[in-house]
Amino acid sequence: MAAVKKVVKVLVVDDSSLVRQILSEGLDADPGIEVVGTAPNPFVARDKIVQLKPDVLTLDVEMPRMDGVEFLRRLMPQYPIPVVMVSSLTQKGKQITMDALEAGAVDFVSKPSIGMAQGLNAMMAELCAKVKIAAMANVSHWKHKQHGMLPSQRQCLSKTALAESTDKVIAIGASTGGTEAIRQVITSFPATMPGVIIVQHMPPGFTAMFAERLNHLCAMEVKEAVHGDRVRPGLVLIGEGGKHLTLSRSGGIYKVKCAPGENVCGHCPSVEVMMQSVAQAAGSNAIGVMLTGMGRDGADGMLAMRQAGARTLAQDEKTSVVFGMPKEAWTRGGAERLVALPDIGREVVGLVEEMARVP
Repeated sequence: MAAVKKVVKVLVVDDSSLVRQILSEGLDADPGIEVVGTAPNPFVARDKIVQLKPDVLTLDVEMPRMDGVEFLRRLMPQYPIPVVMVSSLTQKGKQITMDALEAGAVDFVSKPSIGMAQGLNAMMAELCAKVKIAAMANVSHWKHKQHGMLPSQRQCLSKTALAESTDKVIAIGASTGGTEAIRQVITSFPATMPGVIIVQHMPPGFTAMFAERLNHLCAMEVKEAVHGDRVRPGLVLIGEGGKHLTLSRSGGIYKVKCAPGENVCGHCPSVEVMMQSVAQAAGSNAIGVMLTGMGRDGADGMLAMRQAGARTLAQDEKTSVVFGMPKEAWTRGGAERLVALPDIGREVVGLVEEMARVP
């Protein structure tokens, strides 16, 4: 007898009654989702979470009395639950969305700005897909979570001794849950680390803000990649939303190419595209890291990197929000080993030092 597929129970939180109705009807139209309740504000939501025990919350970013971010900061340490934010495309909306991802949200969708009818259908399709992914997310690590490192602690890390290397490239791929994972990894890198290129699944307009936030936290410089940027020690380049990021080599110099293209493994930018280019351009001079994310994007690319002589790591299941991309990289032989998120930065630094000792 076939197993009955679990229906995802959702609580919709939004201060607008019209939006609550639209989201509820759109989510309920998916046979794999059941909206068990709605709430006009975080105070009502808190009680309904306890009463209804939803699998996933959809949460408006901007609400009166208490915005979605403040609610998350209070909720997650006490009652960790997967949350998908519903964000506006305004500058303020983007900023609050980034705050929400740092506070524990699994993912977000953007409200349509033009072509309301068509845009709404696309948004609801995206929301349904992300709600189902969020239902599989592991957010238990937010329970009793402590604050991150103090600036003084980060400063100590930035002084870590590491021989400067001009011919190494570190390629990092991530998706669902990746913004927090990337932050944890690259804030542990010293300023002298070889150049880093990153693809995080994120729409246009958000990657620049993500890079800007990381730049304030890291010893390395962090920026959104621009076509022709040189990959050099001390610099982290984040692939722009809507453009594939690839690596090329000219003599001893690595540069990135950034260009729009068709989705690969369902995404643009794609981790697969980036890692295949790293395998070809950098070979054994590269280190690949696969972080949390849904799907298989980058799995074959990481295998190509390893076959070309690169060193490779993937995040372990316990610390992954979604153990999809790391699992695929591991099972296909692309990742040498699985590593817990808090240890990945140190492991990468160790690999760089090890590679530097090889004549």
